[in-house]
Amino acid sequence: MSETVDERISRVAFTADGLVAAIIQQEDTREVLMLGWMDAEALRRTLTSGRVTFWSRSRREYWRKGDTSGNIQLVRAARLDCDGDAILIEVDQVGPACHTGTRTCFDAGDLHAVPGPARAAR
Repeated sequence: MSETVDERISRVAFTADGLVAAIIQQEDTREVLMLGWMDAEALRRTLTSGRVTFWSRSRREYWRKGDTSGNIQLVRAARLDCDGDAILIEVDQVGPACHTGTRTCFDAGDLHAVPGPARAAR
């Protein structure tokens, strides 16, 4: 890889607030664990440290997942989506990912979406 960290970060389309959505996924099971927000510095820390760092919009500070809970996220891969406005971070999650103590943040309730039609055979 010849691209520097700064060159990789420059490809991200941050919001007007300087943030990008970071989807966190368990690397082996592909389970979606959580969504967090990163600015350029949080992304830099994530790409260079091997641990996931977020920007807290409410506290207005950086936080590294697991520093207080012990439920760390070990980076395995990071990918930018086709528009550059979302990042997928594949991790090895140690312990629960959600602050409520559950494995994933996406277990708060089914929204009961109507399923789309079955795909036609090709």
